[in-house]
Amino acid sequence: MSIVQALVADLTAESDQLDALVAGLDDSAWATPTPAAGWTIAHQIAHLAWTDEAAALAARHPDRFAEELEVAATNPEGFVDAAADAGAAKPPTAILTHWREVRAGLAEVLIAVPDGVKIPWFGPPMSAASMATARLMETWAHGLDVADALGVALPVTDRIRGVAHIGVRTRDYAYLVNGATPPSQPFRYELTAPSGELWSWGPDDATDIVRGPAVDFCQLVTQRRHPADLDLDVVGSDATEWVRIAQCFAGPPGTGRPAATTTDTEQGA
Repeated sequence: MSIVQALVADLTAESDQLDALVAGLDDSAWATPTPAAGWTIAHQIAHLAWTDEAAALAARHPDRFAEELEVAATNPEGFVDAAADAGAAKPPTAILTHWREVRAGLAEVLIAVPDGVKIPWFGPPMSAASMATARLMETWAHGLDVADALGVALPVTDRIRGVAHIGVRTRDYAYLVNGATPPSQPFRYELTAPSGELWSWGPDDATDIVRGPAVDFCQLVTQRRHPADLDLDVVGSDATEWVRIAQCFAGPPGTGRPAATTTDTEQGA
């Protein structure tokens, strides 16, 4: 199995897991608000369908995707929400059917992309492996939003290694979108996988280090949890600053989530 095939298999499994969570919901449940402001469960799934379809279009027909980029450029701050609103207005059965169709098509086209070919995107062009990883990251993150809305917990697997990898690779991006200069020295990341395996990135002698459960790290870089609510050991001033702005998804700086924990100072102790 090639790297791309393995990543697509992870993406398919993550999508299937979320599909199973929403497939049995009635129409009223699809209207449940999620932690993303203004987005219901219908918005979340419609957004995944829209982005999976856009990724497949970019891989198959780059020239036609270029037209989509031109449209997005006319509303850079709102085109994502506009697409989600339009998708969420459809009946839930139609949203789910559409997502199933487009994600199956995306899996096929990503496996067929020749080595060395870059797929255009709303951000920098990506290889098929990077696109599969990016789609995995977003599917996992939006799945967490849906699970939070329903008050349930989805199983966490070692598939999140792809999410963690993007979080590491996008360290400098978080600074750039916030108008800041990235540190000149790399960080060390030591994360414990759901299976118990240790995942690491960066030099052993780095002075800025992020350690902890991989799932907490993934929740940090996707901005699904506030840093105060995560069990991460952060060493060094640069790493401490980065944790505050960490962001692995494209677009302007995210607003993140409010802290669920309350400090002693906030309690007046």
